[in-house]
Amino acid sequence: MVNVVVVFPRIEDAKSVRNLLVRSGYKVSAVCTSGAQALSAVDRLGSGVIVCGYRYPDMIYEELYNNAAPAFEMILVASARALAEGVADGVVSIEMPLRPHDLLSSLDMVAENIERRRRQKRTQPPKRSEKDRKLIDEAKALLMERNHMTEEEAHRYLQKTSMDSGTNMVETAQMVFALMRM
Repeated sequence: MVNVVVVFPRIEDAKSVRNLLVRSGYKVSAVCTSGAQALSAVDRLGSGVIVCGYRYPDMIYEELYNNAAPAFEMILVASARALAEGVADGVVSIEMPLRPHDLLSSLDMVAENIERRRRQKRTQPPKRSEKDRKLIDEAKALLMERNHMTEEEAHRYLQKTSMDSGTNMVETAQMVFALMRM
């Protein structure tokens, strides 16, 4: 479930949008009337969508977008005149008067993109530090030298042993060193 932060200068507008989103099954994590409140909520939440108006008492939408966590997307609800001036790259915009269907379909699209990126990130192998890569390479070199394996065979051996033992490659490389030094 994606976190939604609603930001409009008038609390009545913000609450109306929140009520619409909650009725439609979204989790509205914060309702704000200023950019500072929104940034505080965004920092606390980590990722999600900001549904907002163009101007708040302390900043405009673009400042909020530029200062929000990169894991947050933005849906801007503004007048045709404001939108004609141009919208920041990456911001989805909806023209006033707000039609519930437009907001909900835009939010569905943005939420699906966030979930897709989250799934892709989980399927990517973790980035190893230089120290960890060096340890794995040294374990492969040791296996190649002592067991007369090719680099590919040594790598495959570390991978298989890692999977069989339920440890990660770094721990397996450490085990290889411990066993070979006996």
